[in-house]
Amino acid sequence: MNAYEAPGDPGAGLPYDAVVLAGGAARRLGGVDKPAVRVGGRALLDRVLAACAGAATTVVVAEPRPTARPVVWARENPPGGGPLAALGAGLRHTTAEYVVVLSADLPFLEAGTVRRLVEALQLSSTDPVDAEGKPGGPDGVLLVDPEGRDQPLVAAYRVPALRRELHSLAAGSINGSSTAADVSTSAAAGAVGGSAASAALGDSATGGGLAGLPLRRLTAALDLLRISDPVASFDCDTWDDIAAARARIREHGHVLDEWISAVKDELGIDLDVDTGVLLDLARDAAHGVARPAAPLTTFLVGYAAARAGGGPEAVAEASRKAAALALRWAEEDAAADAKPETGPAEGPASGSGAGSDARPDAG
Repeated sequence: MNAYEAPGDPGAGLPYDAVVLAGGAARRLGGVDKPAVRVGGRALLDRVLAACAGAATTVVVAEPRPTARPVVWARENPPGGGPLAALGAGLRHTTAEYVVVLSADLPFLEAGTVRRLVEALQLSSTDPVDAEGKPGGPDGVLLVDPEGRDQPLVAAYRVPALRRELHSLAAGSINGSSTAADVSTSAAAGAVGGSAASAALGDSATGGGLAGLPLRRLTAALDLLRISDPVASFDCDTWDDIAAARARIREHGHVLDEWISAVKDELGIDLDVDTGVLLDLARDAAHGVARPAAPLTTFLVGYAAARAGGGPEAVAEASRKAAALALRWAEEDAAADAKPETGPAEGPASGSGAGSDARPDAG
């Protein structure tokens, strides 16, 4: 299939799981632990986990490590067996109908892009099942990079389709070739879904049937839609890529959003607020009161919002009250500056000029 045109803004609450592949060798980075490389103060893996925070279950296929968000850990057998073996290991822990499959080196992937992929897959469904008993519509939706190359590790898939084709590939690898019987059996296993198919897939992956197989063997067997997104599809394979990503997030148009996202991740805050309101408040406090009032006021607004139960509405209400106070403060100062100076009523002059005001007959 060809490119997909999004109908509008993606919705929220779409049911999906996520599998993040984070166990590659990173040879072009000299074997460094690539998911732990920091861009904008955050590990690449944590940036990807923030983008798929809406998943019901997030599985990371790699050796366990500290992460900013809770995940389920999985490992392909043997370790380093390649992306298909890792995907098979990760799918064993998923239960949703849809799964987002991501690499751990996507510095600019955002939650909106993930939702867009899942929504495109859902909206592309036509009939409940086709003539072969498979769900209608495509098997997946993936991003393409600026050169038009498929990025199958930035994609949303139907889980039954993935299981079906992974079974077929594993069986064909073990037996030396894929026979019609292999395909038929794997298709039935993939259509079953749930624990039985997961266990069978895990057995194939653990047995080494998927180890070493290239990812293109999977994507060639799937019916896929494509979405062009040159920013979200950018991945970090070399140190030049890392340097380019670090430079981009410090550009004027990106640095504030990146900094806020980094702070929220560091503090464990999952809250969307109107940053424009807070910036206006900081400006009003700085100009109407004093410059140090800006950070102190925004801190107090955050504290008040937390005491009120948190959430965007609580932040907006606390900001409104503080902004009104800053305005009243500034108006008092302006009124004081504009009032003309007045003093006590002047009495008779004294000194050398007093004689001019004396009565002529004074004696």
